Amino acid sequence: MARYRGPKQKKARRFKEPIFGASKALERKPYGPGQHGRSRFQRKSEYAIQLEEKQKAKYTYGLLEKQFRNLYEEASAKDGVTGENLLQYLESRLDNTIFRLGFARTRRQARQLVSHKHIVVNGITVNIPSYRVKVGDIISVRPKSRNIEVVTESIANAPRTKYKWLEVEPKERTGKYLYEPTMEEIPENINVQLIIELYSK
Repeated sequence: MARYRGPKQKKARRFKEPIFGASKALERKPYGPGQHGRSRFQRKSEYAIQLEEKQKAKYTYGLLEKQFRNLYEEASAKDGVTGENLLQYLESRLDNTIFRLGFARTRRQARQLVSHKHIVVNGITVNIPSYRVKVGDIISVRPKSRNIEVVTESIANAPRTKYKWLEVEPKERTGKYLYEPTMEEIPENINVQLIIELYSK
């Protein structure tokens, strides 16, 4: 299964955002990694800024380059605003939805729950993290897995943030995908316009 396996905290420091969850390394060193990380005089080209935004989105949602490019192509071919389509596709991934529902502390942990067959969609076990959840789908933790430590701890420590497009029943370990979120509702700090400009070249 393809995924990024490199150092997480270096990436968080590079983008100056906790894209993999809470980062003590970023709190201690709120500047980029490497010998030039502290430099105040880093002039970036337009291309470098666009590329960095695309890379940030990739690492945030746990996709590799080919997966991300394919998702962009699909978003651009769909009617509507390409940037919003892209974010909606990213948000509707099963691993991301599990993370948003609070059944996992991070997207990586959510991906593991899915790949280990702990997650059920509409009564059917799904083990593909990139599976796209559709409006009206019921997502739940498999009955035999409802009390595993990862899930119980995640629910107990889940942030109080509520996402309007998701309905969740923590005690039942169940959630429902109500509708496709708008760009304004998605909390990730990603400038999709820069990504579109990059791929449009």
